[in-house]
Order: sequence, then C-alpha cells, then structure tokens
Amino acid sequence: MALLSSAAAPPSARRPTGPLLSFLLPSLRCSLNPSARISSALRREAPAKSLFLSSEVRYLRKRRGSPRGDVRTAASHLCEQERPAFERSFLSVGEAMSDDELWAAIRLRVRTFYNFNESYGIEDYKASLAKREFEGLKDRVAGKTMGFRKASCINATLPVSAYGGSIDELCSICKFSKKKGDRVVVGTLDINWCLQMPDELTGKRPEGLGADLTRAYLSNVCVAKELQRNGLGYALIGESKTVAHSWGITDLYVHVAVDNEAAQKLYNKSGFIYESEEPAWRARFLGRPRRYLLWTDLGKLS
Repeated sequence: MALLSSAAAPPSARRPTGPLLSFLLPSLRCSLNPSARISSALRREAPAKSLFLSSEVRYLRKRRGSPRGDVRTAASHLCEQERPAFERSFLSVGEAMSDDELWAAIRLRVRTFYNFNESYGIEDYKASLAKREFEGLKDRVAGKTMGFRKASCINATLPVSAYGGSIDELCSICKFSKKKGDRVVVGTLDINWCLQMPDELTGKRPEGLGADLTRAYLSNVCVAKELQRNGLGYALIGESKTVAHSWGITDLYVHVAVDNEAAQKLYNKSGFIYESEEPAWRARFLGRPRRYLLWTDLGKLS
C-alpha cells in the first residue's frame, strides 16, 4: 500500500492567493447514513489504486487560461511497472532531521500526487510549487506558522544503494545525503500540533479549555507509487502516533475523502474511527472532494 492521504497542512496560516502546493487530497464516495456509511466503507476491500490521505490539493486546481497547462491530481494513478522489492532491514522511519531531507519529502509529494501536462516551462512551474511548500513546511517545523504549536515531517527512507538501477528516477528526485551515505525518501507525512487545520473540519476532542494543548492532525501522507502495498503507510502512521504521544497529544485526527475506501481501510487498521463529515455544499465551495474526519485516542498508548 502506498498513498495515504490526510488533511494536508497549508504552507502558511494565511489562505494562499495562488496555486500553492497542497498535497494529499482524499477521494471518497458513499451514500448511507453517516455511521453506517463510514463503518461499511471501512470494512469493504480496498481497491487497488493510489490513496490520498490529505486535503490540500484544492489549491492546485487547474486555473482558467493558465499558461502552465493542465495540472491534475493523481488520485487514481497506478504504477503499471513491476514493483521493486526491498530489504525491510534497510528501512528507516522517523522525523526528518535536515533541510535536505525535508526537500526530498516535498519532491516525493509533488511526484506522487500530481500529473502535469508536458508543456514549455512546466519543470520551472513544478520547482516553484515545491519551493513554496518547502518554505511553508520549514516554517511549520520551526514553529513560525501562526496557529501551529509544532509540526514534524515523518519520512520512510531507504539507502539508494539498495536499489541498483531499478528506480533511478525516484532516487534522483527524492534523494538526500547522510553521513552514512545517500538515502531516498519513499514515504512521508506531517504531524500538525494545532487546534484546527485551515479550511478543514475541526476535531471535537478533547473538549474545554486547553484543547489545543493535546490535539493534532496528520496531513500530506503519501508513499512512492513503486513501493505501494508494502506496509509503508502503516509504518508511517505508527511512527507518527509514537511521536505525537511523546509530545503529550491525546487526540489525533486525519481527514480523508469520502470515496477513498483504501485510505479509510488503512486508517481503520491504524485505530482511527469516524467522528464527523463535511457537508456537500462546503466541499463544492472549496472545490474538492467531500471528506470525513477520523479520530484515534492516543491516551491508550503505553
């Protein structure tokens, strides 16, 4: 399994004025009553397609008359090539520790969630989007973004040497350097310690004063398409729960599109349950798929 989508944290606390790089938009569909709908969706078998566990793709919609060509979300994109195997003992999952690693994570998000028409200047356009999101992520991680007490980028990485020439393009785009050799980011997500995410459903737990002290949200969850369905998404979420718990977080949330059954299945396996859902009119107004808000209790972690 690979793409895991969740609410994507915005590059800044302000609403963007242009097509900012927002990642991980969910896509989900159902038509039962709220509780039956989500429980039914979570029990059904996940389709063999990419998952989106986030919510910021809305800022990268195609603009009328845009000289950059058609920018589309890669919500149902499938890698048709044979998936390379990897030795799990080489896998490392943890917080990004350098700007170089943050940049590699951003490059993976751009590569995973978007298809761009090949047109003049498109590479410059993608680079510009990546740079904006990179600066936003750095600010959130550094605690400089209003409304965010803290944020962390969790990455799944593998040594470049483990691949040979099987995934050269992924390695060249998502590579970063460490003392023990070059590694490649193959999965990523953000943990956002905040009361609410801009333009997203707000969690109800915990209640009362000081709720912002122990509530957090996941966003921008994705896995390289070549390595989907290898348990990387589950490993990323597991590590994020451990990190959030170490901060004192008791209630962890994630947003997922109502038609993204594969992502729902992953979150259910990871201990998330349905809390609320976005009204259709609001999703139309924001120009994105409608989404559920899922919750898990971190207070039970030992």
